[in-house]
Amino acid sequence: MTATAATAATVLPIRGRLRPLGLGDVRITGGFWAERQEVNAVATLAHIEHWLEREGWIRNFDLAVRGGLAQERRGREFSDSEVYKYLEALAWEIGRNGDAGLESRFRAVVRRVAAAQEPDGYLNTKFGRSGQAPRWSDLEWGHELYCVGHLLQAAVARARTRPGADDGLLEVARRAADNVCETFGPDGIDGLCGHAGIEAALVEFARTTDDDRYLAQAALFVDRRGHGRLSDVEFGREYFQDEQPVRQATVLRGHAVRANYLAAGAVDVAVEQKDAGLLDAVRNQWQNAVTRRTYITGGQGSRHQDEAFGGDWVLPPDRAYSETCAGIGSVMVAWRLLLADGDPRYADLIERTLFNVVATSPSADGRSFFYANTLHRREVGTLPDADRPSLRAAASLRAPWFEVSCCPTNVARTLASLTAYVATSDDDGLQLHQYMPGTIEHRRADGRELRVTVTADYPHDGEIRVRIEGDETACDTDVPWSLSLRVPGWAAQGATVTVDGHTRPVGPGYVTEQRIWRPGDEVVLSLPMAPRFTYPDPRIDAVRGCVAVERGPVVLALESVDVDGVDSVDELRVDTGRPPRLSAGRVTVSLRRVHPNDHDWPYRTDEAESVPALGEELDEVALVAYHAWANRGPSTMRVWLPTTADRRTPDLKEEAR
Repeated sequence: MTATAATAATVLPIRGRLRPLGLGDVRITGGFWAERQEVNAVATLAHIEHWLEREGWIRNFDLAVRGGLAQERRGREFSDSEVYKYLEALAWEIGRNGDAGLESRFRAVVRRVAAAQEPDGYLNTKFGRSGQAPRWSDLEWGHELYCVGHLLQAAVARARTRPGADDGLLEVARRAADNVCETFGPDGIDGLCGHAGIEAALVEFARTTDDDRYLAQAALFVDRRGHGRLSDVEFGREYFQDEQPVRQATVLRGHAVRANYLAAGAVDVAVEQKDAGLLDAVRNQWQNAVTRRTYITGGQGSRHQDEAFGGDWVLPPDRAYSETCAGIGSVMVAWRLLLADGDPRYADLIERTLFNVVATSPSADGRSFFYANTLHRREVGTLPDADRPSLRAAASLRAPWFEVSCCPTNVARTLASLTAYVATSDDDGLQLHQYMPGTIEHRRADGRELRVTVTADYPHDGEIRVRIEGDETACDTDVPWSLSLRVPGWAAQGATVTVDGHTRPVGPGYVTEQRIWRPGDEVVLSLPMAPRFTYPDPRIDAVRGCVAVERGPVVLALESVDVDGVDSVDELRVDTGRPPRLSAGRVTVSLRRVHPNDHDWPYRTDEAESVPALGEELDEVALVAYHAWANRGPSTMRVWLPTTADRRTPDLKEEAR
């Protein structure tokens, strides 16, 4: 099936099981995600531009024009990419709401970027000019191709949201892409970038420009990976995914962002070139990474030193790196696989990652961010300096900016384009993958218009009501079509669907109703929203004997600000004999304090001496949605809670004596 050229979506494959619907088809009108999109539009984008200007990262392009770049350039080698991601976020947001102020800001930044491009199309502020290292002289760490990739993605977003715009960004990107093809084509440098990302960008640029040269170059980069073309580094070539060809690898590994960006590009190449073997390889890598190397939040990456995946089952909550950008990369991969296959498991992971990684990074006001997303904070954090960038993961609370500030711009472009991840179509009808209040208006290839309204208070409430809109002519009532709604994997028991007043149970997957629809017809999906305990695989050593609490797609956490007289949540145990409850809109659990035994050596030969005694009960302690933690000041927090099982209960009579 073929995607329409006018669709304003992040990914537009020419074939696949499903066709994406974009900003012109879907509108989010309220609820959880509409609120976050609004904060992104009115606060985050301006905040990002402020810091890009303050830190001199946009000014680098001005220096490239007037001179002084070698002496005055600011920022890391990849700082150009943050400017491009900011432009991409602006492009999607302008496409979403048509804001004239954002349009003016967009054009102003594009002019400064375009002025710095060299005659042959090369564009980078770190390399190639007098006093700087030569072009392409540091493929391992220089990020030159990575930066071009984000430039192309910004141009794609602009072309799809404002076709024919006269700002010139598409032409700038085309010249840069042509330079890459000439430099790294079959007769050029036999190399690749240490940070994947340009692969998916080139494919999407090929889809946008209808020029297969860019697709061929993306395929060349994918096939070059894994043959030791990059120099070895202290983390090993696995860090770059350059130790094993993509087609032979069995799991996502190495630097988690690089791994996901590479997988996304490989899926794009496989779909465009009908390469079933390459697509199968990425499917297998995704499956193994999700079942063995992914946190309950959907976060990926457990190693701080190299921002990387750990081995199978190595998922320590207190050392979780779970970089925000890795979560966004995971969404990118899962969405592409969903479009290719239509398997609901991909949409399940997207939902989990959106609610528990992407939504967790920004603060409620949209002006500070988590770079890494720990699942256990042992010590009360300290507020970062609001006037200085933090190290990438040094801030114990959300920070306004980072020396490596990839996450704020990545969050901004994802929220601005979020509408494109909600629904799809195929030859039979519509599919809803994520539940957000809104409208879907889609004109099919045969000219029929499908219009529905989604009403929901998800994830606070599990009722999703989908109503068919339009008049008899618009609905074309003599032709049946299908409406498919995803039943999440966590809703294995208790989900129902109601059509024409008849209710029936449904299980995980897609529930599809195919019929001749009439205006006013409704389908109501009811998902079980009772809070639940979740138990880890026993092979995850770090959380053996613990439980987590979830409600719907939302992971919950115990935060010290919700427990009177407690500074550290580590002194608490949850009573799994009493299930979590919903009380006054918050999930509560029953806890017990513990009284550890202090010794001069932390190991005992007598098991009874090593088990802490249980103290007083704390009933109805409220948990917080993980994505909302740390919005109320410094605190301690944990997602995985030790239980009261096998703990010593003190003999109160003996203590009284």
